[in-house]
Amino acid sequence: MSVGEEVRTEQGKPQQSLGTAAARNLATTTKSAPQMQEISSRWLLRNLPWVDVQGGAYRVNRRLTYAVGDGRITFVKTGDQVEVIPAELGELPALRSYEDEEVLGELARRCRQRDIAAGEVISSFGTRTEEVYLLAHGRVEKIGTGPYGDDAVLEVLADGAYFGEAALIDPDAIWEYTARAATACVVLVLSRSDFEQVAERSDSLTEHVGRLRALPDQRTNKYGEKEVELAAGHSGEPDIPHTFVDYEARPREYELSIAQTVLRIHSRVADLYNQPMNQTEQQLRLTVEALKERQEHELVNNREFGLLHNCEYDQRLQPHDGVPGPDDLDELLSRRRGTKFLLAHPRAIAAIGRELNKRGLVPETIDVGGNRIPTWRGVPIYPCNKIPVSEARTTSIIALRTGEAEQGVIGLRQSGLPDEIEPSLSVRFMGINEQAVINYLVTAYYSAAVLVPDALGVLENVEIGRWR
Repeated sequence: MSVGEEVRTEQGKPQQSLGTAAARNLATTTKSAPQMQEISSRWLLRNLPWVDVQGGAYRVNRRLTYAVGDGRITFVKTGDQVEVIPAELGELPALRSYEDEEVLGELARRCRQRDIAAGEVISSFGTRTEEVYLLAHGRVEKIGTGPYGDDAVLEVLADGAYFGEAALIDPDAIWEYTARAATACVVLVLSRSDFEQVAERSDSLTEHVGRLRALPDQRTNKYGEKEVELAAGHSGEPDIPHTFVDYEARPREYELSIAQTVLRIHSRVADLYNQPMNQTEQQLRLTVEALKERQEHELVNNREFGLLHNCEYDQRLQPHDGVPGPDDLDELLSRRRGTKFLLAHPRAIAAIGRELNKRGLVPETIDVGGNRIPTWRGVPIYPCNKIPVSEARTTSIIALRTGEAEQGVIGLRQSGLPDEIEPSLSVRFMGINEQAVINYLVTAYYSAAVLVPDALGVLENVEIGRWR
């Protein structure tokens, strides 16, 4: 603006006072701390009991168990053809811990693909078990007879499951239930005759099966653990049984995992731009928040120690109608004593609410730190956005019993690290490089351990997109 030029308002009138744009040059702006959308409630990190470990590892000692075959089977799909990965056959009871890749490959090649229509009966109660079925895709219901003679769904199987496995061990085995396809299914079938033909040409497989057939002679409890011999209700002077409690020879060890990053701050920024907020502190705060988000994600999804991948097969349930109804939640809770809390994706919690509304049920809520948390049977259902949602709009709901004293799920960490700012989380100064950039190494160590199998349960393949 030239000297003498008159300032006018937007309406074209002469300006009579100081404008806001010029006034702001003399004003102090009130500002917020840097905000971050990634920050979530992180209920799992809050509620998981943390145990300090030494030496970077935690060993879970358990009683010796004779139970075999408790995992999922993985398949490879090429077009419309499905094949089982040979090593995955080791999840079958007859092949557990068997490692001859050549023999497993021959068995995998003998698995025949079969497409099954919805409603088709795959096997009938009381008939001889001649084949083992590997479920590559779909849902299969185990149908039994209820207490009043009607049909009852005993269990629902989904992708990766198997049934009829007794055919490979016991030639006299019969079907103890009827298997019926609830949806269109793709299965791979391995017959006993094919299995025996391969065993005839393999001494190692014959010896392996012979050892397994001897296992049922071991006296075990319902969990597969060696039974403790006891005497009760006797009188007089009978011989008291002798016993001992055996342990697993190779217990599992959980090593602490790690999440790290190098935070870089230019020295000019750290020196000059620290009022009213310290730049280094804010950079570290946001970095630590991101590190904790990743930590919770790993606790849920990591293939080595994550909750979704460490749940035993017999603790994985399928919803009876796809959606997470009250009956499914009851079944999930009934699989363990003292369930401490449930974890579910927020969209899964909404789906639970819709199903309860359909039945005229109103879930109770509890106050946790000023948050109203829904419950089922008194067990809180915490939201966790780290639980994945598939493209088919299905997800999982996790149930946990926690704490060492309860033989539950625990978090693992190591306190007392150098330059520690929180337990098992440290920030180390790494020096200043030639470009005057300050480097800080931010590190978090963590893991999780499941002390006994029934401490952790998962309701899988929960539909969250059904609105009617």
